[in-house]
Amino acid sequence: MNTINYKNINVAYSTKGKGTALVLLHGFLENSTMWNFYINDFAKNHQVITIDLLGHGQTENMSYMHTMEDMADAVHAVLYELNISEAIFVGHSMGGYVSLAFAELYSDMVKGIVLLNSTSKEDSNERKLNRMRAIKAVKQNPSVFIGMSIANLFCEENREKLADEIEAVKQEALKTPLQGIISALEGMKARKDREFILHQATFPILLILGKKDPVLNYEDNISQIEGTSVELVNLPDGHMSHIENQDILEAILLDFFKKI
Repeated sequence: MNTINYKNINVAYSTKGKGTALVLLHGFLENSTMWNFYINDFAKNHQVITIDLLGHGQTENMSYMHTMEDMADAVHAVLYELNISEAIFVGHSMGGYVSLAFAELYSDMVKGIVLLNSTSKEDSNERKLNRMRAIKAVKQNPSVFIGMSIANLFCEENREKLADEIEAVKQEALKTPLQGIISALEGMKARKDREFILHQATFPILLILGKKDPVLNYEDNISQIEGTSVELVNLPDGHMSHIENQDILEAILLDFFKKI
């Protein structure tokens, strides 16, 4: 991983390949290693940039709350360092929130967006309460909170057969510092609704949802694309499509990149 100094913290990123830039943004409790399966194939025709978001992976914590705008600004700093003026963004879950924040702040730099198991909607009041409970729980026992959180991202039918993969995700998540977890939860709780981007965007957007996602209700989230040109792909499993539907997801993403 390379690093840049951004607002007195180190932001970690990696880059591989040449061509149209792809920016891969991980989700909450994840880091850039979540993309390892995909990088080599993507890099055959693209410059693939993976970034550890604020307080995750090898990127340091910046403040008590990391807003989605804070994270988008850090992503922008990396792209500025690499002299990249336009890119396709793939954001998993929280990474999707960051991609949309980036699109609002730097729309001329966005060539396309993939929202992977993500949403443009702000948290509901119930979800905000759950974020507050999560902050309390992680302060009391981080390892228990992380273990339960990761397992609950997979659809129930996959939890036994993907036990090894789930354990690997947990081990990466356990590397996330406590303040990084809290700062992200605070930032997600406070994020604004960006459904308007799906209606106004001049670039293509692909929304990928899991039919059995335990985190994002499928029916609630297809409503956000009504009256838009956003392309929808349904996958049969949970919130972790990059693991639960690995091969088919790669084909879907490569096809989207090719169309752009």
